[in-house]
Amino acid sequence: MQLDLKTANGKPGRGAAVPRPDAAAGPQRHDPSELPRWVLAMRTDPWFSVLTIVIDILAASSAVLLGQWMMSGEVEERNIALYSWIFVPIVLIVLATRKLYRRNLNRSFFDDFEPVQVSVAVSILTSMAIVLFLVPRLDRGEAAGDYVRPSELMLKIWLFAAVLVPLLRLLRLMIQRHYRRKYHTAAPALIIGSGPIAHQLITRMRQVADYGLNPVGVLDDVRPADAELLDVPYLGTPDNIDIAARATRAEELIVTPTSVPDEQLTRAARRAQNLGIQVRVVPRLMDAVSVGTWVEHLGGIPLMVLCHTDPKGWHFAFKHASDRVLAGLGLLAISPIFLTLALLVKLSSPGPVFFRQPRIGRDGKVFDCLKFRSMRPEDPAKAGFQLKEGAAPGGVEGDDRRTRIGKIMRKTSLDELPQLVNVFRGDMSLVGPRPERPEFVELFDMHIRRYGERHRVKAGITGWAQVHGLRGQTSIADRAEFDNYYIENWSVKLDFRILLLTVLAVLRPTED
Repeated sequence: MQLDLKTANGKPGRGAAVPRPDAAAGPQRHDPSELPRWVLAMRTDPWFSVLTIVIDILAASSAVLLGQWMMSGEVEERNIALYSWIFVPIVLIVLATRKLYRRNLNRSFFDDFEPVQVSVAVSILTSMAIVLFLVPRLDRGEAAGDYVRPSELMLKIWLFAAVLVPLLRLLRLMIQRHYRRKYHTAAPALIIGSGPIAHQLITRMRQVADYGLNPVGVLDDVRPADAELLDVPYLGTPDNIDIAARATRAEELIVTPTSVPDEQLTRAARRAQNLGIQVRVVPRLMDAVSVGTWVEHLGGIPLMVLCHTDPKGWHFAFKHASDRVLAGLGLLAISPIFLTLALLVKLSSPGPVFFRQPRIGRDGKVFDCLKFRSMRPEDPAKAGFQLKEGAAPGGVEGDDRRTRIGKIMRKTSLDELPQLVNVFRGDMSLVGPRPERPEFVELFDMHIRRYGERHRVKAGITGWAQVHGLRGQTSIADRAEFDNYYIENWSVKLDFRILLLTVLAVLRPTED
């Protein structure tokens, strides 16, 4: 069996034709004149911020109006209704201080939900303090009653704002994703540099429309090999940034590690910024940079402080202990379903209830991964299965021998339930990289960049790669990339997010 080394190590083969500079790069983009201006505005930083501010003003104003309506006019006698509008500018200021008006490539609803809720709560408390201070007192007998109404009003505004602000932001995100995926309304992006990293960036931009980037040109001191460009035109050296930016109408510039001198890269980046282009830089130590990394300054020199996740530290010890407790409670809770499925499997065809398969776990330890058996026994006369090049093993391999109950279990992922037993025994975790068979691990470790580093932690029932669609016979290199991202950025919050996304992923069929 041979691996697709283009997927494995980012080095493509030979033979791709060199496109003309005006050739279409990536998916065909929709004519911008046929789309609403506000849709196109979401792809650039200034207009994205303006549109988000307008949405938040609408949500906050609606919350104030609904709160006043719920009070049935009881607050208007003391100008409380007028004072309550101070919540709108305050919530905008707080959201801005949390950098929630900045367009991020991979910012999701889950990323925004917690800071938005905290911002709304802080804004309400601040507004309530101001309103209580401004409401006039009449006399001692009425003062207590006067101060109850503002509190009641602000609490109602809080409830409405806590729903409306994230809800309208979610609606904007859904509309944005719809237009990106259907019409490819992505921002044109130039890339400085070539080689595996530039190749990987171009691939990701085309694979994931949600990033909102469309590669339109590559700049480097030496013309890359034709196949490395992936049909993206080569536009010369970084000194040609002005011409390339105007020709492609680029809105983004991504600087990757390259042999171009730093002085030349700095000039190109500053020219791009002067043209209104957003500049992003891939750090040279990209494998060591996590989401917790921050920047300090020693005089005028920026220092990037790298965070380190220790898979053998107390954080992961706590995680694994919690996993075993939750797995035990889960098995107890689903025991009726578990026993029913076991009975149906036993009655569906001859064979054991559980399918056991050796898998590689933490530190290369081999364990038996359990699943409900979903197939009939293999026919010895059938030809052996050959894995498709560049893909990971998984899914239905070879002859389809699934039973009727097996098809249902695979579509709903119910066949994975016995892995709770693996978690309870300590072989696996609830969340982590999916385990692979020993015969494939040795092969992948030789060809796939950083593949072996997945085994720093326990394998999981679900993981960061799986909730991003990397299930079944999908790219091995992509799985390794997402799994290592999970390990290096692990947190309880990330685990909780993956579990929520898993519920959504399970609702989508995984096999025909």
